[in-house]
This record gives sequence, structure tokens and C-alpha cells, in this order.
Amino acid sequence: QVQLVESGGGLVQAGGSLRLSCVASGSTFSTYAMGWFRQAPGKERELIAAINWRAGSTYYENSVKGRFTISGDSAKNTVFLQMNSLKPEDTAVYYCAVRAAVGLSYDSWGQGTQVTVSS
Repeated sequence: QVQLVESGGGLVQAGGSLRLSCVASGSTFSTYAMGWFRQAPGKERELIAAINWRAGSTYYENSVKGRFTISGDSAKNTVFLQMNSLKPEDTAVYYCAVRAAVGLSYDSWGQGTQVTVSS
């Protein structure tokens, strides 16, 4: 079982920055990829950034591309999300998640961390 703990959320002004952190731990698990999701009130949870450890590739949802950067350390099962030029529409609960292998979903989740961006 994977335990995921996010941190770094908070309240910022539009145009500001935050860096989210996530650490995964557990007895036995693999991390083909780790990603960041967010869920705003009344909205579906959406994948906004991901990193594929094996390929060394990254993915960004269009609305955050150019503003957010995902990085991490696969050996430490740690991932970060640097968020710059934040907008009010970025307000959401942000979740870290693990994808164990290709063909499997992101099915291990953290508790979430609130990000609120004021106008």
C-alpha cells in the first residue's frame, strides 16, 4: 500500500507562485509515473501534470503548460510541482497520485492540499 503526503498549498495572490511537494512511501510498490491532479468545486478531478520516471518524459494539461513545472527524484519517490503565474482559476484541491505501471490507472492518492488564488 502506498502512502502519499502532499504539502505546500496555501493562499496566494494572482501572479504569485507556490511549490507543492509529495512524498510516496510504503512497504511494496512501484512508481511507473507520478502525477498531480486537481479538483475544483463542482468539477471533475483532472490530471494537470505527470512525470514518467522510466522515459524521463513529462506531461502538462494545456491550461497549465508554460506556468507549471513537474520535477522529482524517482529514487526518493518524491515529486514537486512548481506553480508560477497563478490564476484564480487554479484554485482547487491538488492531489498527488501514483501510477504503478503502464495500463494501470492512477489509483493511489494523497489527502490533497488546498491552493487558493485570490484576484
